[in-house]
Amino acid sequence: MSRMTAPDEQRWNGNIHYHNLIAEAVGEADSVLDVGCGEGMLARRLRRSASQVTGIDLHEDSIELARAQSGDITYLVADFLGYPFPSKSFDAIVSVATLHHMDAVTALTRMAELLRPGGTLAIVGLARDVFPRDLAYSLAGVVAYRYHRIRKRDWLHPSPIVWPPPVTNREMRRIAEQVLPGARFRRHLLWRYSIVWTKPV
Repeated sequence: MSRMTAPDEQRWNGNIHYHNLIAEAVGEADSVLDVGCGEGMLARRLRRSASQVTGIDLHEDSIELARAQSGDITYLVADFLGYPFPSKSFDAIVSVATLHHMDAVTALTRMAELLRPGGTLAIVGLARDVFPRDLAYSLAGVVAYRYHRIRKRDWLHPSPIVWPPPVTNREMRRIAEQVLPGARFRRHLLWRYSIVWTKPV
C-alpha cells in the first residue's frame, strides 16, 4: 500500500498524532481555515463537524491530492500571508507543522486578524531544541516515537520539509505571548509544541 492510498485511519506520524488536540480545541466551529493543509487529512477530519472548511497551501501537488479526496472542502493554492481573505472571516484557524515555514510573528498576527471575536486558534508546530536545556524533552521524544512506531506505520506526507526550525521553543513561547496575549503554549512529546488561543470578544 503506497503512502498516498493508505486510508486516513491507518496513517500515523508525529503531526497526525496531535490532530485530536486540534479537533478538541476548535470543537464545533462553523467555519475553519487550515493553514498549510497539505493533502488535507486534518481538513477532512474537521469537516465532520464544521459546515465550511478551507485549506490553503503553497504546494500545488499536495492540493491536487487533497482535491481528489474530498469535494466539499475549499482548497486554495496560495500564500496564506498574502491571500485576500476578509478580516474576521473564520470561527477557527488551525495549522500543523507549518508555522516554522513562515515568519512566526507575521503569520500569527495574520491569523489573529482573520479570526472572528470568540474564535479559536489552534497550532501544533516544531521549534528547535537547545542543548543541554532541552535534552530531557529530546530523549523523551525518542522513547515516545519508538513506542508508537512499534504499534503503527509511519506515514510519510508529501509536503515540503523545512529543517531545522528557525526559532527555539523558548523563542516560540515568547512570540506567542507577545502576539497572542493569554495564549496557552505547551511542549509535547514527539518534538512538538501547541498554541491554543481564543480571540477576545
